[in-house]
Amino acid sequence: METNVTRLLSARGIVFETRTYEVDETDLSANHVANSIGFEPDRVFKTLVAAGSDGSYYVFVIPGSCELDLKKAAKTVHQKSIALIPLKELEPLTGYVRGGCSPIGMKKHFPVFIDETAQLWDTISVSGGKRGIQIILAPDALASITNAVFTYLV
Repeated sequence: METNVTRLLSARGIVFETRTYEVDETDLSANHVANSIGFEPDRVFKTLVAAGSDGSYYVFVIPGSCELDLKKAAKTVHQKSIALIPLKELEPLTGYVRGGCSPIGMKKHFPVFIDETAQLWDTISVSGGKRGIQIILAPDALASITNAVFTYLV
């Protein structure tokens, strides 16, 4: 299945694999995705969008089994504080819905930070831009296409 994410990756010549899974509207968790595609939960990365105290937006890509440490994240982006954006703002801001938010191909480019544990894996999984689609790619490839920085977030 082709999505904006797969088109962008193909256009850049980035090697990736697509995996689809059955969407459970009552369980959009990374653990469900991991079980569905046969990956460890720490290898399925979720994409979170947060706003800094000055109104700037940031994208954080963290292992599915973890929670974002807001204090570490704020320190990383040199903000007094940050907070996850309200769910109703996600689609207008990024073009993606909850459970299908990818760090690749958002409406606007925001600074992207990937938890450094991604580098422990040869490949990781991130949303393909729609619920039910995951993209498997090398962490460095994800960092390259999103201009991301690896840092400690959890």
